[in-house]
Amino acid sequence: MDLTTLERLNAYRRARVAAALITDLSTGNVSVISEGDELDGGLGEAVASAFRSGRSSIVELDGGRFFLNIYLPPPDVVIIGAVHISQVLAKMAALAGFSVRIIDPRTAFAAPDRFAGINLVADWPSDALKDKPLDAYTALVAVTHDPKIDDFPIAEALRGGCFYIGALGSRRTHASRLDRLRAQGFADEALTRIHGPVGLPIGASSPAEIAVAILAQIIEALRTRETVSRKGDIQ
Repeated sequence: MDLTTLERLNAYRRARVAAALITDLSTGNVSVISEGDELDGGLGEAVASAFRSGRSSIVELDGGRFFLNIYLPPPDVVIIGAVHISQVLAKMAALAGFSVRIIDPRTAFAAPDRFAGINLVADWPSDALKDKPLDAYTALVAVTHDPKIDDFPIAEALRGGCFYIGALGSRRTHASRLDRLRAQGFADEALTRIHGPVGLPIGASSPAEIAVAILAQIIEALRTRETVSRKGDIQ
C-alpha cells in the first residue's frame, strides 16, 4: 500500500467515515472510496452491500475480480438513562461488538457499582455529548421517560444522522415527544426515523426482554441502513 493511500485511509478513520480499498485483481490498480461516494454498476452495488455488512470479500463482476477491503468506524451505542433496561442492554451490546456509553445526570441511577466495566457518564447529555458528538455510526437509545433528559439527545441524533434512534415510552408518550420535536422545527419525514415504542415488536415485557428487542432492532438498522454521503473533503 502506498503512502498516499494509507494517509487517506487514516484520514477517514480519524473522521469516523467508512472507507473501502478496492483492488482490481487483474491489473493491481487500487482505489479508495468512502461510504456514500457514487460508484456505478454492479461494483457500486457490491460496495454498498459490503459497507452494510462490514465484511471484506472478493467479487466477480463483468469478467473482472475485485477485492473489497472494508474499513468501518466502530459502531457506538449511546444509552440515555441508567435504568434496569440499560444494565442488560449495555452488556449485550458490548458482547455484540458495540462500544457503549450510558449518560444520565441522575447520580442515584448513574452509580458505578450498577454498571461495572461500562463507560458511565453522570452528566447532562448536552454536556456529555460535547466531547464525542453523535454521528452516522451511532445508535441512540433514550430510556429515561423524562423529556428534560431525553429530548436533547434525540434531537442531536436526528441532526447527526444516527443510524438508529429509539425512545422508550407508550404511543401517547411518543406522540407528545414528536409534538415537541416538531416545535423545534423537525419535519415529519425526519421524525419517522425515531423508533417509538422502542425495539422489535416481539411482545417483550421484562427489562431483559426489552433489551433483547432493542439490540435486535439496532443490529437490523445497522445492517440494512442506507449508505450515507460524506460532507466535503476529509483531510
